[in-house]
Amino acid sequence: MPSRLARKNVQQLFAPVLIFQPVPIHHVPQRSFGIKSLYPPKTSRFNVGPDLPILGASPAAAFERKVNVLPRRTGAIAIKKGMSAIFDPETGKRTPCTILQLDRVQVISHKTREKHGYFAVQVGFGWKNPSNVTRPMLGHFAANEVSPKRYVHEFRVRDEVGLLPIGQMINADWFQEGQFVDVRSHSRGMGFTGVMKRWGFGGQDRSHGVSLTHRSLGSTGPSQGGGSRVYPGKKMPGNMGNEQVTTQNLKVLKVDPEKGLVVVKGSVSGPKGRCVKIQDAIKKPLQQIPSHSVDPVEPTK
Repeated sequence: MPSRLARKNVQQLFAPVLIFQPVPIHHVPQRSFGIKSLYPPKTSRFNVGPDLPILGASPAAAFERKVNVLPRRTGAIAIKKGMSAIFDPETGKRTPCTILQLDRVQVISHKTREKHGYFAVQVGFGWKNPSNVTRPMLGHFAANEVSPKRYVHEFRVRDEVGLLPIGQMINADWFQEGQFVDVRSHSRGMGFTGVMKRWGFGGQDRSHGVSLTHRSLGSTGPSQGGGSRVYPGKKMPGNMGNEQVTTQNLKVLKVDPEKGLVVVKGSVSGPKGRCVKIQDAIKKPLQQIPSHSVDPVEPTK
């Protein structure tokens, strides 16, 4: 009788050849949500097709989810001039307000879904000396026949209807009195601060043996059980402020198209002279906007 090694070699020589044939596509059940089939659909840029369901994690599905939370119109860039107060003639109450000023706000370029994956309008504010502008930005302004701008920002819009012509000027009457807007700006920078100012910690005792650590945070984590480490996100000293803050649902109290002023109710983050972005509120219905809010102009060279 041959040895075990010899029998194993003989079996390998005369092993049956298995031929694997793929299952026809028409026999594969249709892919349902949360279940993977033998032929999962390939993820393309937008994953849109007549017979292809939209994947939950695809860019197309994310775009469809954001459609209803994006404003229909573009926004505008303004400068915070300061705060004041307005008295209501009917009730006599004093209402604090913030004054925002628009200066030569102009449409620079567009972003389309076919080319960039989303719809957006690039808007510029003010004017900047060409000697202080980089060459790539000078080429970008020259290609769109727009003068160099001091601030440039993008505003996402819902669809192609919100794309304004390049070179169009946006005045203060782009917004009307009584409507609600969302204002985004950077808060005032406080520098490096401790935990009592940054997070509102109570501090240590002033007695009972505490010395030199009255304003310290104390222990930063456990020595057992938790892995003898500091958990991510632990509140510690660090830089405070200078972060983008979005203030939603601010009511427009006054609009002065001649001076380019938009007066909103309440406060806006940041000091005087801070660049702010104004756009229609996404949580409030948009009122009827007059058609004369945008004036056509000849593009500047």
